[in-house]
Amino acid sequence: MTESGKKRLFIKTYGCQMNVYDSSRMADVLAPLGYEAVDGPRGADMVILNTCHIREKASEKVFSELGRLRAFKQERQAEGRDMVLAVAGCVAQAEGEEILRRAPQVDLVFGPQTYHRLPEMVARAARSAGGHLDIDFPVESKFDFLPEETTGTAAAAFLSVQEGCDKFCSFCVVPYTRGAEFSRPVAAVLAEARRLVVAGVQEITLLGQNVNAYHGEAPEGGKDGGTWGLGRLLYALAEIEGLTRLRYTTSHPRDMDDELIAAHGELATLMPYLHLPVQSGSDRILAAMNRQHTAEDYLRIIERLRRACPDIALSSDFIVGFPGESDADHAATLRLVTEVGYAQAYSFKYSPRPGTPAAVEEQQLPETVKTERLAGLQQLLGAQAAAFNESCVGRTLPVLFEKPGRRPGQLAGRSPYMQSVHVALPEVAQQRLIGKLMAVEIEAAFPNSLAGRLCLEAERQPAAAAASCSGSASSSSASSSSATTTRISA
Repeated sequence: MTESGKKRLFIKTYGCQMNVYDSSRMADVLAPLGYEAVDGPRGADMVILNTCHIREKASEKVFSELGRLRAFKQERQAEGRDMVLAVAGCVAQAEGEEILRRAPQVDLVFGPQTYHRLPEMVARAARSAGGHLDIDFPVESKFDFLPEETTGTAAAAFLSVQEGCDKFCSFCVVPYTRGAEFSRPVAAVLAEARRLVVAGVQEITLLGQNVNAYHGEAPEGGKDGGTWGLGRLLYALAEIEGLTRLRYTTSHPRDMDDELIAAHGELATLMPYLHLPVQSGSDRILAAMNRQHTAEDYLRIIERLRRACPDIALSSDFIVGFPGESDADHAATLRLVTEVGYAQAYSFKYSPRPGTPAAVEEQQLPETVKTERLAGLQQLLGAQAAAFNESCVGRTLPVLFEKPGRRPGQLAGRSPYMQSVHVALPEVAQQRLIGKLMAVEIEAAFPNSLAGRLCLEAERQPAAAAASCSGSASSSSASSSSATTTRISA
């Protein structure tokens, strides 16, 4: 236990932002039982691995980590104490029985939809030896049973609004591990957002496996009735006083409707950045992936988004070496990347996921081919990202500062375009500015970040630092030539 008498809880989170959100809520669920988060597994009373099944060899990485944790658990047992060892998330959902068979030191295995039952699971583990498995897809929503947030908040936070997937892309395990699409009621989302803002959060990122497929039940007495889409939800969230930034991820091209696209041009709080995965530029491969859109469909969406928000920065996901992908198919992906121009992107070699249709395709490509194609794609994407970062040099951007930087004397935050931005400041000034939205003149660009200095004029009038496509982006850019800039001192 900690000095305060609390039990130590360590959660290691793998993968997506949804898992980050889930880990935070697991801590909320366990807090009434006396658990307090710690930074490492050694000496912990409970360790949870919140796993992700998307990356290559995901399950083997989990088993490797469980091997290391077994030694920590044995240390605790030698001291006459115990460590509850749990595996959660998508690997747990997909391979629950196998985990208990191969790792008998594990006490609990539970999926993404059942962690609201953690108190009951912990009690069962205390009463009887052996592993306990809970990977059902309950009829009730876990969100109906989660407590209000009790863990600490920061300037930016995630808010889960949608889970599951009905798309069944042929390479993806999410429909099997997260279940069917489910959207939280609008009233519940708005209530959680308001609580986050009261706790000091300024930026909220809405999460979902297909977040723009959101179709939440409308508030009682609402004039719209029925269900709301993501666009309507964003308009309502934008009315919350004190909420200065909104984002959402991850989206599917099929669900970019008119209201959502319009929101990018009309809402000052909706940041001019969108992650919209396309996966391939080849219609033949897109059909094999069961994406249910073409490259031309995707390009038309991008054109409409840029009409609505000319300053928007785009990000995407790409898979190279999908079964049967030809040189011509790969070339089509490179053409699409060249035509769109991305500020950021994530690219991977295809790797089979057990239970997915693509895993049993006969035309699996050699690793050497996948490696070569990935290198070429990443070279192009890297050049585009570097060019985008360079285009920001000389601009004044609003930056929401979140934490100290990696190096001493640095304060780090995020630009509207999701870039990491750091400034040099004395430590006493850093503490004063964490959680604040400040204007920063960008002085240098790096492959994965920007550097700049504060604008004191913007500190006196922070509202002038807002940037969006609803009219303030141009004024933000213009301010870089007129604002007096200097380094702030303690």
